[in-house]
This record gives sequence, C-alpha cells and structure tokens, in this order.
Amino acid sequence: MKKKKKVTKVIKKKILKKKSAKKKTSIVKKKTSVKKKPAQRQVKKVVKKTKEMKKFVEPKLPPQSDKKVNNRIINPAHYQAKKVKKFLEIKTIKEKKVKKIFNTKDYVVYPTHGVGQVIDIEKREVVGQKLEMYVIEFVRDKLILRVPVEKAKSLNLRKVSKPSKIQTVLKILSQKPKIKRTMWSRRAQEYDLKINSGDIEQIAEVVRDLNRANNQIEQSYSERQLFELSYDRFLREVIAGLKITEENAVKKVDKILGRDKLKNAPSLLN
Repeated sequence: MKKKKKVTKVIKKKILKKKSAKKKTSIVKKKTSVKKKPAQRQVKKVVKKTKEMKKFVEPKLPPQSDKKVNNRIINPAHYQAKKVKKFLEIKTIKEKKVKKIFNTKDYVVYPTHGVGQVIDIEKREVVGQKLEMYVIEFVRDKLILRVPVEKAKSLNLRKVSKPSKIQTVLKILSQKPKIKRTMWSRRAQEYDLKINSGDIEQIAEVVRDLNRANNQIEQSYSERQLFELSYDRFLREVIAGLKITEENAVKKVDKILGRDKLKNAPSLLN
C-alpha cells in the first residue's frame, strides 16, 4: 500500500511539472508576440506608403498634342480643320451683301445734318472687314460724311420726302403756334430734339412755334438761333423734294408763315 502511494505522488509531481512548463512556454510566447506586433505594424505602414507613392507616379498623362472636348480626345488635325471651317463661315457672314437703299445723286436726310446728296458708294476695308459706304455731301455745311450701308437704317438715314407729303406738312405752318408754359431751358431741349430727329413734321412744328410774324414781338438770341436752324432744315427739304429753286421755296414758306410782310427781315440763308 505504501509503495502504491509513493508511485501516485511521483506521478502527480510529474504532471504538475509538465503543467508549469506549459504555462511558462505560453507566457514566453505571449511576450514574444507582444513584442513582435508593433514592428509588424510599422513594416505594414511603410509598405502602404511605398504602394501609395507608386500609385501616384504610375498613371500616365495623355499626350499634350491631343485636346479634350466633352471628355473626348480630339486629334489636333481634326481640331484645326474645325477651326478653319468656323473661320470660313465667319468670313462668308462678313462678306454678305446688304441691299442698297440709295443710289448716287439721291438726296437724303441725315438727322443731325439735314439734307445731303449721295455722291458715291465706295468699298473700304475696316479691321479686316469689307464695307460698302455711302459718301454723302452737305454743301451748306461744307461736309462729307461716310455712312456704312449696313447702318443706314439704324442711323435713321432716309430719302427726302415726296412732294405729296411736303404739301401736307406745309399746312402745319399755317396752324396756330402751340407754346407750352414751361421754362425756356426745357422747351429749348424739346425743340433741339425735334430738329435733330430728322422728321420733317417735327421740324415744321418748331418753325411754326418759334416764328415771329410781327416786329413788335421780341425774340431772344437762343430762340432766334433755334428758329433759323429749323427754318433752314425745313427749307432744304422743300427745295430737294419739290425740285424748285431756293428763291421760290423761300417765297412759298414765308407766305404761309406771314414773314413776307416783315420789313427789313434778315436773310436766314446767308
């Protein structure tokens, strides 16, 4: 019995030794694993960084000669061909012919200068663009003006009124003057706008309103100046429209205005 007890004790001791040895080995393994982890992480980070750097360098850029339009690469030759096509289209638009309203020797009315005569239609190149121009001569002002054919309408350049219209407009001169009760400066601006509008009816209204048929009524210098300007513009269109001499036109207009009775009336045309 005693022998058996000794044997069991020895076996138990051996088992305990084995267990303690296993525990020690597991602790050592844990320690070693804990020590190894940070080193492994650092290595992984370095690998990742190098991969990222490689990724950044690796992609190839498209060649400089190619051009992207709507996310499509266009061949430079194709792009140049399109450019040339557009340029040719623009050139054809620029060289489009515009209908001529006036011919040479026609009498025309330019709003700010009055009646003039078209003496020529010439072609000129302005900023790489060919333009046709009306050459208009204003004999009274000793002025020659060039107006592009394209801009004739926008500048309110028009033909001289027909005889039928001039006869109706002459009736405006026989009407009673319509003078507003406002300051002269404001009225003067309105008269000036009417004169430079180029409309024969509005010019006739200014002549009617500023006309002084009697010597008793005094007229200021600015009033007289505006009257003379409007009278001259109106008279020039009457001469050109009715195709009569200057003397006959003056007699006709002055008779309607009652200026033929004025004694020592100053000549407005000299």
